[in-house]
Amino acid sequence: MSSTRFGRPYGSVDAIVNQPGILESRPGRNPQNPNAPYGLDYLTIVDQLLVKQKVELTEVLTGFETSNKYTILNASGQKVFYAVEDSDCCTRNCCATSRPFHLRILDNSPREIIHMHRPLACSACCFPCCLQSIEVSAPPGNVIGTIEQEWSICSPSFRILNHIGDTVLRIEGPLCTYSLCGDVEFNVVSLTGEKIGKISKQWSGLAREIFTDADFFGISFPLDLDVRMKAVLLGATFLIDAMFFEKSGNRETDGPGML
Repeated sequence: MSSTRFGRPYGSVDAIVNQPGILESRPGRNPQNPNAPYGLDYLTIVDQLLVKQKVELTEVLTGFETSNKYTILNASGQKVFYAVEDSDCCTRNCCATSRPFHLRILDNSPREIIHMHRPLACSACCFPCCLQSIEVSAPPGNVIGTIEQEWSICSPSFRILNHIGDTVLRIEGPLCTYSLCGDVEFNVVSLTGEKIGKISKQWSGLAREIFTDADFFGISFPLDLDVRMKAVLLGATFLIDAMFFEKSGNRETDGPGML
């Protein structure tokens, strides 16, 4: 997936909705997929998404950690969703990249269609009993899947669980996740080991990589994948961003050292 820049910087949710290039969609039950959670019907027709994090000037100028905001685009560059982090100032600046948070995914109405929760957990290989995870729900609180970090020393890996707790997919990361030199790919694989997609941290330019933690991610998955698992893979993108590509003290976290 190309790392082409789409759109222009955004501010409030209303500003996003009123920008040119917004995909006008009204979510509703898809008669061909009546089991899809309300609001996720759009995911039935896409096999790629691009996640673009907003550059926060306050962070660049002061180093003070602010809540993250993202635009989610389709392969044509249309803005289809918007994501906002819900966390308090104390945990953002004291817990840094390990902080717990809630993340709300909004459609262009704007209406919350996905809710994600990342609890506080350790990020070191010496604590295999307290690894990272993120829970993905469809309002009003119906869990549709979970991403759980697997204990590993060499390279990061995760398992994708469905709404009843069964492992249905895995994510295998690279040995080194340092992104200053180019794209970093996390492969989405089936339980038999077949690669079916990927989450790619895309190179966003030297100045942006060094001075900000605003990232670009590309996500690809099979078109016929359950929309709930597509939403969970979107959640995995935010967990991977928080674990490996958020900067603490202007330094990016690097791979196995935090596992």
